[in-house]
Amino acid sequence: MPDDRSERRDPAVEITRLIGIMSDLRDPQTGCPWDIEQDFATIAPYTIEEAHEVEDAIEREAWDELPGELGDLLLQVVFHAQMASEKGMFDFADCAASISDKLVFRHPHVFGDESRDKSAEQQVKDWEAIKAVERAGKAERGTLDGVALGLPALTRAIKLQNRAARVGFDWPEISGVTDKITEEVAELVEARDTLGQDQVEEEFGDLMFVMANLARHLKVDPEQALRRANAKFTRRFAAIEEALARDGRRPEDSDLAEMDRLWDAAKRAEKA
Repeated sequence: MPDDRSERRDPAVEITRLIGIMSDLRDPQTGCPWDIEQDFATIAPYTIEEAHEVEDAIEREAWDELPGELGDLLLQVVFHAQMASEKGMFDFADCAASISDKLVFRHPHVFGDESRDKSAEQQVKDWEAIKAVERAGKAERGTLDGVALGLPALTRAIKLQNRAARVGFDWPEISGVTDKITEEVAELVEARDTLGQDQVEEEFGDLMFVMANLARHLKVDPEQALRRANAKFTRRFAAIEEALARDGRRPEDSDLAEMDRLWDAAKRAEKA
C-alpha cells in the first residue's frame, strides 16, 4: 500500500466499488452461481471464520496480512447487506448509519454536552446505563436478554456473568469461585464414576462455566488465555517432533516417557 497519504485510495469510492461488485456477483442472470445460491444462514459461518482470521493476524502481529483479513471481514458485511437489500429489508447504508448513530448515542461526552472529565468507573456505569436504555427500546426485559447465542461459549459465559453481576448476583470474593470449582470437580468425578455420558457432559459444562467466572474475577480473557495455551502446546510439541526427527524418528516411534522428557526440555529451553 502507498506510504504517502495523498496517494491512498478514497474510502468512499472503494466502498461503492465493493458494493457494486457484490451486487454483480449476486445478479440472477450474470452473477456467480455460488454467490447467488447463498443465504444468511450459509454465509454466517464464513462471517465468524473471517472475524477469527482477523484476530489471528493481530495475535501474530502479521500487520501486512491485516488489511486483507479486514477486507475479507468487510466483504461479509457487504454480502449480508446485499442479500437483505434484495429482500427489501435494509442495505449497506442502513448498516453504516446504524453503527454511526449508536456510537454517537453511546458517547455523549464526545458528541454531546456531557463532560469528558470522568473516572473509568463512571464511564463504565454510564455506558451500561445507555445500553440499558437501548435494550428497553428493543423490549429486552430480562437481565440476560440480548446476549447473542452465536458467541463463542466462553465469551458468552463471561457476558452472561457480567450481566448477572451488575444486579448483584456474583461472589463478593474470589474464594467463593475457587470453592465452587472444587465442588464442580467433585461432581464431575462422581458423574464419570456413577452416571451416564449426558450427565458427565453437563457437569463438565458446569465446571467450564465456573472456570470462566474465575477468569472474569481475575480479569483474564479466557478465550485469549486458551489461545495462548494452544500456541504453547503447539510450540512445545513441535520441539518434541524436531528432537525425534534428529534421530530419524517420529512421535509414533517414541513412547510417553520419552516424549515427557522432551516436553520438559522444551519447557526449560523456553524459560532459559
